[in-house]
Amino acid sequence: MSADGRPKIVKTDAEWLEQLTPEQYRVTRQHGTERPFTGPYWDSDEKGLYRCVCCDSPLFYSDTKFDAGCGWPSYFEPVSPEAITAYRDTSHGMTRTEIRCTQCDAHLGHVFPDGPPPTGLRFCINGHALNFEAAG
Repeated sequence: MSADGRPKIVKTDAEWLEQLTPEQYRVTRQHGTERPFTGPYWDSDEKGLYRCVCCDSPLFYSDTKFDAGCGWPSYFEPVSPEAITAYRDTSHGMTRTEIRCTQCDAHLGHVFPDGPPPTGLRFCINGHALNFEAAG
Protein backbone atom coordinates (compact mmCIF):
# COMPACT_ATOMS: atom_id res chain seq x y z
CA MET A 1 0.00 0.00 0.00
CA SER A 2 1.13 3.54 -0.70
CA ALA A 3 1.12 6.28 1.95
CA ASP A 4 -2.37 7.40 0.91
CA GLY A 5 -3.81 3.89 1.31
CA ARG A 6 -4.09 3.03 -2.39
CA PRO A 7 -2.46 -0.16 -3.66
CA LYS A 8 0.99 0.43 -5.13
CA ILE A 9 1.30 0.12 -8.89
CA VAL A 10 3.77 -2.65 -9.67
CA LYS A 11 4.77 -3.66 -13.19
CA THR A 12 7.50 -5.76 -14.73
CA ASP A 13 10.40 -4.12 -16.54
CA ALA A 14 8.89 -5.37 -19.80
CA GLU A 15 5.59 -3.64 -19.00
CA TRP A 16 7.35 -0.35 -18.12
CA LEU A 17 9.46 -0.57 -21.30
CA GLU A 18 6.31 -0.99 -23.37
CA GLN A 19 4.64 2.03 -21.75
CA LEU A 20 7.54 4.51 -21.52
CA THR A 21 10.02 6.05 -23.95
CA PRO A 22 13.63 4.91 -23.46
CA GLU A 23 14.49 8.18 -21.70
CA GLN A 24 11.41 8.07 -19.45
CA TYR A 25 12.34 4.49 -18.50
CA ARG A 26 15.98 5.40 -17.81
CA VAL A 27 14.98 8.31 -15.58
CA THR A 28 12.03 6.84 -13.70
CA ARG A 29 12.83 3.13 -13.43
CA GLN A 30 16.66 3.23 -13.44
CA HIS A 31 17.04 6.38 -11.30
CA GLY A 32 18.62 8.36 -14.11
CA THR A 33 19.02 12.11 -14.46
CA GLU A 34 18.45 14.05 -17.66
CA ARG A 35 21.01 16.68 -18.60
CA PRO A 36 20.07 20.18 -17.40
CA PHE A 37 18.19 22.42 -19.84
CA THR A 38 17.30 19.43 -22.09
CA GLY A 39 14.18 17.83 -20.62
CA PRO A 40 10.58 18.88 -21.00
CA TYR A 41 9.02 21.58 -18.81
CA TRP A 42 12.20 23.14 -17.38
CA ASP A 43 11.23 26.52 -18.88
CA SER A 44 7.45 26.09 -19.11
CA ASP A 45 5.20 28.61 -17.40
CA GLU A 46 1.83 27.18 -18.47
CA LYS A 47 -0.86 26.82 -15.81
CA GLY A 48 -1.96 23.33 -14.87
CA LEU A 49 -0.98 20.12 -13.12
CA TYR A 50 2.15 17.99 -13.43
CA ARG A 51 1.51 14.25 -13.15
CA CYS A 52 3.71 11.17 -12.88
CA VAL A 53 4.56 9.89 -16.37
CA CYS A 54 4.35 6.30 -15.12
CA CYS A 55 1.04 6.22 -13.24
CA ASP A 56 -0.64 9.61 -13.83
CA SER A 57 -0.71 10.48 -10.11
CA PRO A 58 -0.89 14.24 -9.46
CA LEU A 59 2.46 15.55 -8.21
CA PHE A 60 2.87 19.34 -8.56
CA TYR A 61 0.66 22.32 -9.37
CA SER A 62 2.11 24.90 -11.75
CA ASP A 63 1.60 27.67 -9.18
CA THR A 64 4.31 26.04 -7.04
CA LYS A 65 6.80 26.00 -9.96
CA PHE A 66 9.65 28.50 -9.98
CA ASP A 67 12.79 29.20 -12.01
CA ALA A 68 15.66 27.86 -9.92
CA GLY A 69 18.13 28.45 -12.77
CA CYS A 70 19.27 24.82 -12.52
CA GLY A 71 17.83 23.52 -15.82
CA TRP A 72 15.21 21.22 -14.32
CA PRO A 73 11.58 21.91 -13.42
CA SER A 74 11.57 23.06 -9.78
CA TYR A 75 8.68 23.32 -7.33
CA PHE A 76 8.44 24.47 -3.72
CA GLU A 77 5.89 21.82 -2.68
CA PRO A 78 4.03 18.76 -3.99
CA VAL A 79 0.23 18.60 -4.35
CA SER A 80 0.18 16.77 -0.99
CA PRO A 81 2.78 15.27 1.35
CA GLU A 82 1.48 11.82 0.39
CA ALA A 83 2.19 12.34 -3.33
CA ILE A 84 5.91 11.75 -2.93
CA THR A 85 8.16 9.59 -0.76
CA ALA A 86 11.67 10.65 0.29
CA TYR A 87 14.69 8.34 0.42
CA ARG A 88 18.28 8.88 1.50
CA ASP A 89 20.52 8.83 -1.59
CA THR A 90 24.28 8.39 -1.15
CA SER A 91 25.10 7.78 -4.82
CA HIS A 92 27.88 9.64 -6.66
CA GLY A 93 29.74 10.42 -3.42
CA MET A 94 26.98 12.77 -2.19
CA THR A 95 24.26 12.62 0.42
CA ARG A 96 20.95 13.84 -0.99
CA THR A 97 17.25 13.24 -0.57
CA GLU A 98 15.75 11.38 -3.53
CA ILE A 99 12.04 11.71 -4.15
CA ARG A 100 9.83 9.12 -5.81
CA CYS A 101 6.19 8.90 -6.74
CA THR A 102 4.43 7.26 -3.81
CA GLN A 103 2.01 5.41 -6.08
CA CYS A 104 4.46 3.67 -8.43
CA ASP A 105 7.95 4.30 -6.99
CA ALA A 106 9.10 6.23 -10.09
CA HIS A 107 12.30 8.19 -9.50
CA LEU A 108 11.39 11.87 -9.90
CA GLY A 109 14.48 13.75 -8.74
CA HIS A 110 15.76 15.24 -5.49
CA VAL A 111 14.68 17.81 -2.91
CA PHE A 112 17.03 20.47 -1.57
CA PRO A 113 16.69 23.01 1.28
CA ASP A 114 17.43 26.05 -0.92
CA GLY A 115 13.98 26.90 -2.29
CA PRO A 116 11.79 29.97 -1.92
CA PRO A 117 9.16 30.70 0.74
CA PRO A 118 6.85 29.45 1.97
CA THR A 119 8.58 26.04 2.28
CA GLY A 120 12.24 26.83 1.63
CA LEU A 121 12.40 23.63 -0.42
CA ARG A 122 13.36 23.01 -4.04
CA PHE A 123 11.92 19.85 -5.55
CA CYS A 124 14.25 19.45 -8.53
CA ILE A 125 12.43 17.12 -10.92
CA ASN A 126 13.39 15.39 -14.15
CA GLY A 127 11.02 16.61 -16.86
CA HIS A 128 10.92 13.12 -18.37
CA ALA A 129 9.27 11.91 -15.15
CA LEU A 130 6.30 14.22 -15.73
CA ASN A 131 3.24 14.67 -17.90
CA PHE A 132 1.54 18.06 -17.99
CA GLU A 133 -2.21 18.63 -17.86
CA ALA A 134 -3.10 22.19 -18.87
CA ALA A 135 -5.62 24.07 -16.73
CA GLY A 136 -9.14 24.39 -18.10
